[in-house]
Amino acid sequence: MTASAPEAVRPGTAGTGGFHGIHRIKNTIPHRVPILLVDRVGEVVPGARMTTYKAISGNEPCYAELGQHAAPADYAYPTAFVIESWAQSAVLLSTWEQPNPDVLAGKVELAGAINDVVLDGQAYPGEVLEHSVRLLKQAGDTAILAGETHVGGRRLLSVGAFVVALKDVTELLPAPAGLPV
Repeated sequence: MTASAPEAVRPGTAGTGGFHGIHRIKNTIPHRVPILLVDRVGEVVPGARMTTYKAISGNEPCYAELGQHAAPADYAYPTAFVIESWAQSAVLLSTWEQPNPDVLAGKVELAGAINDVVLDGQAYPGEVLEHSVRLLKQAGDTAILAGETHVGGRRLLSVGAFVVALKDVTELLPAPAGLPV
């Protein structure tokens, strides 16, 4: 008997639970507005790869301080947010098969490292970040992922390796006063 490749799950197809929008995302990762930077999930191959999307709006909090005469270049979406949005997509893939209605309790995702990051330009309001994430390796609660972000058909970001680990929230609580750490 040979193992077959995981089957892709697309929104709106039989057996997928319908469209993978913000509700499914919020039941999978703990990020919330204003730092939730993934709007919807496209294709999913659990344990292998995922495509997600983030629409950039002129109403993003990062543009709130721009005045009436801001230059077009001032509207470049911050690089840190592009990377964070891709990283949230990576966490979504690594935890996709473990949705949890109380995602704000239990296990938390910890970013361990991000390597070989290349930024190839800027994105602006009105554009959509398309994140492609693939799982390179999973060992227990630790995953290594890689991928890219495209905007309008051009590559904006590539990530060679991103390490994420799930830890029980109780492991991260401070030790009671007077006890050694």
